[in-house]
Order: sequence, then structure tokens, then C-alpha cells
Amino acid sequence: MSNTEYLTATMTVDRTPEEVFEAITNVRGWWSENLIGHSTALHDEFVFTDDFEYAGETARAKTGIRFARFQLTEVVPGSRMVWHCVDSLLTFVDDPDEWTGTTVVFDIGVTDQGTRVHFTHEGLTSAESACFEACSAGWTFYISKSLPQLITTGVGQPMPSYHR
Repeated sequence: MSNTEYLTATMTVDRTPEEVFEAITNVRGWWSENLIGHSTALHDEFVFTDDFEYAGETARAKTGIRFARFQLTEVVPGSRMVWHCVDSLLTFVDDPDEWTGTTVVFDIGVTDQGTRVHFTHEGLTSAESACFEACSAGWTFYISKSLPQLITTGVGQPMPSYHR
């Protein structure tokens, strides 16, 4: 990958594009059980936080993604899902709103091996994004491990629900 390319991850699974798309919309099943809002229909909005220890107190923990609010801007069942990050607060980089204005894209296609998901976080590059390395590791895990596991077994590896 050159340092001007956006953050990407790709995976292929032996399921239909419709099954893969349905799993992508189940963000609680593969990314975070703490999702607030909806993630299935055009114009839906949801908030993601990686703070699962202090429900409603995201400022207590001093590192990570305090929140990222997304709006679904393109929804094409079996083919494409696009989230636009309308607001964010990342505490592990100097620019805490680095995700704000970025776009998360899931392109779904059929190959000889099955259904392929090509994930791109547009706006994050290795040359310009302080979170690139950490975000790349995180997204790669969720796209190449948790999401396919959800699709094939019904159980992904999302961040757990708040400790109570």
C-alpha cells in the first residue's frame, strides 16, 4: 500500500451478497454491542464508542475512540453501504476529530471464491492520518475476522456491552 491510499481491508466468504449485506447492517454483531441508534436504512444515524467500561461516562477513560457518529448516505442491498462520519472524538491522536468528514464504504461483489467485501475508510491515509496504524489494525480485525465470523456462524467478535 502506498502512503496516499485510503485505509482498506478485504474479505471473502461463501455466502450470498444479500447475507453479507444483512450482516454489515448488524453493526452490533461485528463491531460494537454498544451502538446507539440504527444502522440499516438510508439516513439512519448511529453512534459508536469503544468505551465499554463506563456507560455514559466516555470521558473517564482517557484513550480510544470516545465516539464517532455516522449517517448512512448510501444503502444498496447486496451491493454497497456507505457511512459518513458527521462527528467524532478520538483521544489517542492530536487531532481528536480526525474521523469527522471521512467516509466508510463497504463494496460487495461476487467472485469465484464467494462474496467479497472491499472495505475502505476514505479520508484516512498513512501519509496524513495519525490514527492510521491503530485504525488499520482495528478495522482489519473487524472486517477480516469478526464480520466473516458473524456471517458464517451467527456470532461475531464485537466490543462487548457495557460492564454493569
